[in-house]
This record gives sequence, C-alpha cells and structure tokens, in this order.
Amino acid sequence: MFENLTNRLSTIFQDLRRRGKLSAEDVDAVMRSVRMALLEADVHYSVVKDFTSRVRERAIGFEVSKALNPAQQVIKIVHEELITTLGEPARLNLTGEKPRVIMMVGLQGSGKTTASAKLGKSLRAKGERVLLVAADPYRPAAVEQLKTLGEQVGLTVFHEPGMKVPQLVRKAHEHAKNGGYGVMIVDTAGRSQLDQELMVELKAIAKNTPISESLLVVDSMIGQEALPIAEGFRDAIQISGLIFTKMDGDARGGAAISIRSVTGVPIKFIGTGEGMDALESFDPGRLASRILGMGDIIGLIEKAEANYSQAEAEQQAEKMMSGRMSLDDYIDQIRQVRKMGSVDQLLSMMPGEMSRMAKQVDPKEADKQLSRTEAIILSMTRAERRMPELLNASRRRRIASGSGTSVQDVNRLLKQFKEMQKVMKMLKKTGGKGLSRMFK
Repeated sequence: MFENLTNRLSTIFQDLRRRGKLSAEDVDAVMRSVRMALLEADVHYSVVKDFTSRVRERAIGFEVSKALNPAQQVIKIVHEELITTLGEPARLNLTGEKPRVIMMVGLQGSGKTTASAKLGKSLRAKGERVLLVAADPYRPAAVEQLKTLGEQVGLTVFHEPGMKVPQLVRKAHEHAKNGGYGVMIVDTAGRSQLDQELMVELKAIAKNTPISESLLVVDSMIGQEALPIAEGFRDAIQISGLIFTKMDGDARGGAAISIRSVTGVPIKFIGTGEGMDALESFDPGRLASRILGMGDIIGLIEKAEANYSQAEAEQQAEKMMSGRMSLDDYIDQIRQVRKMGSVDQLLSMMPGEMSRMAKQVDPKEADKQLSRTEAIILSMTRAERRMPELLNASRRRRIASGSGTSVQDVNRLLKQFKEMQKVMKMLKKTGGKGLSRMFK
C-alpha cells in the first residue's frame, strides 16, 4: 500500500544524506518534498500541515545543528513524528466479566465478516474460547459466509433465523455465558451508506448487551472517504477502534496515517492479505519504519515464530549445518516460508539496503519460481528426494514432464540445492570463515 510513498521518501532522504551541515533553507526544501509526498499519498491536508510544522521546528533547532550526522537526525525526527501522528498502540479491552463482547460494525463490502473470523482465530491462538455470532440477516449468504469461515478457523457460529438482531445478540450472549466462552464476536449488518436504520439497530444491540469493544471495519481502498465514515460511526455509537482491511492493496494509504489525528479513533488491527492469518495488531512504530523504508524485522520474526516451533527450527538448522538436508526438508522449508505470506509481503519487511535490493525482485515471478520448485520436487520419488544422486538424465526428463517444467529447470534446482549444501558444510567447518571463497 505505501510503496509509492516509501519510494518518494527514500529518494528525498538519499539526497539529504549527501549533504553535510543543513541550513534552514535545506530543511525547508526537504519539508516541501515531504509535504508533496504525503499529500500525493492521500494524507489529510491538516495532518500534513501539522506534521511538517513539527518536523521543521525540531529540524532547524538544537538537536540537528549539534548532531554528528544531521541527515540521520532529520530522518529520526520524521520517524518519531510519524509515530506520533499514527498514535499510541491501542490494544483490545478484554477485561471484565466473560464473555467479553466485540461488536464489528462497518459499511457493506468493508470485509467485516472475514475480519470477524480472522480476529476470532487470532484470539483463539492466544488461548481464548471464541464464539462467532452471525447478526446480519439482510445480506444474502452473509450467515453462510460466516459459517464457512468459522469452519475454516475452527470456531462455532451462533445463529437463529427469524429473530430480530438485538434479541439474537442477547440470546447469543446468554449462550456464550452458559457455554464458558471468553469472547463473543458479533458480525453485524452493513449498509451501502451511513443511515439511521443501521445506527438504531447498533444502539439497540449495545443497549441489550454489554459491549467491551465496538470495532469499525474500514476498507482502506476507499481512501479519504474513510475519515467521514469513521466520524459518522463515532458520533452515532461509541467506536473504540478500527480495523483497516486490504492494506496489501494498491491504495495510497493516507487515510491510515490521517485517521487517528482527524477522528481520535485508534487503529487496532490491519488486514494484510486474504489468508485467515493475515491480521496484524497495529503497531505505529513498525508501520512508520515500513513507510520510511526501514523494514519490519520484528514483524518478520513474529511471522516466523507463528509458523515454526523452536524444536522444528533447531532440527532444520542442525540438518542444514550437517549437510544432511534432503529435498523433503527443502520443500518443507518452502512451504513454511509461503505460510508466512507472499514474497511481496516478506520483501516489504526487509530493512535498509536489503529492502532496496528486494525491490529489484519481481514478487510474482518469485512466487511462480517457488511453485515450480515445489512441483519439481513433488514429481520425484521418495528415494530420489532422499538421494538426488540417483537422478540420471532419463529420470530428470520424467520429472520435468511430470512437473510441467523443463529439464533445464530441474538441473537448475539440483545445482542450487547442491551449492546450498556445500555452503552449509563450509559454515559448519569454518564457523563462517572462508565463506566468501564460495562466491569468488
């Protein structure tokens, strides 16, 4: 989402790094460029004005003039002020008597039903017993969609046809309380626009049932329209937080930067993909780092931890370092990496120079290459995967035919695998010394 903004800011800061001391005129020129970059990214003009004023005031002051590296100090100030603009991290309120009720609200098509299932799965992974409530009787197939998603993520869905929504939610609350559920997520109906009927129904739900959180689900692709929508819901009912969906799309993303300052409502989660695991707790510091091209190593580590157990990771590392890694292990690693997200998502989390190098990689082609690699390995017999030395010319032709690839593709994979084994053995033997010789 923030790719264009990140590229613009990276260019600005690259130019800034080439200078020595910074004059007030230099800072003003940088701020003009930053202002244009933010406005082009659809950040609200009042937010841009306040942001650049704060940065300029600090950048022409004592902390930059006395800095050993003025350019780095300005970038640090931009990073800190961007975090301030995005707001403090806001966590879910899961205190009080169980079940804690999370009411999901939003306009039609915002991704509310999917977000409900994703949030339920995330909370279950943290040890909560979660009940999903299908409280949208108006949209065709809304109930069935939630039931299908509930099955995918292993959560029970409560629904009783023919009941008015406030009574349905009240009955679901009693069911959750008696059934020992810790959290109840209510997927309410959306409308094509803000209307009084929608608000009256939401108020009636809140009147009949104790609500711990009211989360507004916003499609990030609608840009600046997110601001009046958030204000409309906030003024009608007590919105405690937002979930921005489709943050992996190609929108400019300015609304996500603006919304805390303009509406006062914090973002609590962001949806980063279609998969049921693609929901992240909103962290202003990490998002600011990604916007400024600093990557998100913490996020990358969290993705790895979510898909690898420590025992598996240690076992795989031991196999790699000993040179005993088979093609079965190799394909397991590919699958684990793909569970963490698309190549595009993972590359966007790389920091600094790695991020700039990553931009030279075509993510779609990289994903296709992983698929080809998987197909080639799966076309081998079990013995061939354990002992690649068995793969003579006729076997390679059979594997290429079976995987829909060429013999050259098969040869390339086997060469890469052999080189990787050599590098791992060298690492173990020398403790890392002499590794550079492998690439001369």
